[in-house]
Amino acid sequence: MDVLVSNLLMYGKTAEQGVLATLAALEGERKRGETLTAEHRQRAYRAVRELLELATEYGFDENLWQNYLSYLLMMDENPFTLTAEKTGAGKGSVNTFVEQDFHIFRALFYYDFQPLETALGMNCFSVLTNYRALPKPAVRCYRAVSEKVKVLSRKLAAAESDAAFFATMSDFYRAYGVGKFGLNAAFRLEDDETKGTLLKAIRNMDAVQFSDLIGYETQKEELRKNTEAFLRGQRANNVLLYGDSGTGKSTSIKAVVNEYYKDGLRMIEIYKYQFRRLSEVLAEIKNRNYRFIIYMDDLSFEENESEYKFLKAVIEGGVETRPDNVLIYATSNRRHLIRESWRDRNDVEQDADIHHSDTMEEKLSLANRFGLSIGYYKPARRAYHEIVLALAERHGITLAEEELLRRADQFELRHGGVSGRTAQQFINAELGN
Repeated sequence: MDVLVSNLLMYGKTAEQGVLATLAALEGERKRGETLTAEHRQRAYRAVRELLELATEYGFDENLWQNYLSYLLMMDENPFTLTAEKTGAGKGSVNTFVEQDFHIFRALFYYDFQPLETALGMNCFSVLTNYRALPKPAVRCYRAVSEKVKVLSRKLAAAESDAAFFATMSDFYRAYGVGKFGLNAAFRLEDDETKGTLLKAIRNMDAVQFSDLIGYETQKEELRKNTEAFLRGQRANNVLLYGDSGTGKSTSIKAVVNEYYKDGLRMIEIYKYQFRRLSEVLAEIKNRNYRFIIYMDDLSFEENESEYKFLKAVIEGGVETRPDNVLIYATSNRRHLIRESWRDRNDVEQDADIHHSDTMEEKLSLANRFGLSIGYYKPARRAYHEIVLALAERHGITLAEEELLRRADQFELRHGGVSGRTAQQFINAELGN
């Protein structure tokens, strides 16, 4: 194994750390005739634990070793995989190096761990090649990752030649992509710039679907149509979802990502204080074969805040224009995003800015840069009752309708008025009782 791994070229970074690097080092020491001690066993056990942790996180099953190798191939961003993601595997000299690496991976797929296990006095690796994971609740995107890994693993194991292995991987990269964007649906901007990772995957995103949001059918349909046009490469608009709190604006954005993840849609959540780094984000994603939504939740600006200028520059197109594979979806309780008072309308009272009305107009015009604005408003009481009844049926609450609605009305008086969020909170309270 040590010789095989050391000969990886295009996928060489994959072998520099982690389980594969540890096992290759142990095999090298065994083959050189070194006596494997308790310290070597501890290194092997740590590698096994790392593999089991990855398997638990992503739901790997059956042959964990082959699952792991497939996962490495799916995650390795190199010149070949990034090209294959966009256009498939073309013809070129680089394919010679890739074919050599795939020949090595085929050998690793069926590597015989028996000599290493005997030398270490353990049998963990034999167990891992026929593993049955404990059943557990699955996060939607994790389940998608798990299925991708297991299906790819089976196909690679069945490949009867290096050419078949190459074709399988090339098809996978073209269909699903590579790396973190291939396996995850949502990301956030990493605050700690010293970590060397700009975008961090969100591993526990709510698996909400459009069907979970009761009502607001017109709003959901507008959002769907715009997103589907975007995914088809047609003209689509930046979107502002505005209106009352608790009406499903954020839920709708999450539902969009969950529904269209399989079609290549990805979401990057960014906060207001991070707007100055928008150009960094665009630089990382503009050449990837995905469609990205830059998501800004609860967007609004106070009088003295100037971050809106970074956002406006991206929307309007400054030095670096917004890539074709990027849209901005934002939610806000404010239709115009900016807090405005009567004082703001009076130029005479503004000491610092003699053209204050022009400044306010500049701020207020930001909302107009969103080509599609969708309003979400608190439901009428009848609609609130319909939401409560639908949620109660969904959760198996059998209380008489009249009594249920009476309690729901009492609940909303103490919890901010009628809204979809209030209805859900009421149902949660009833389930808790």
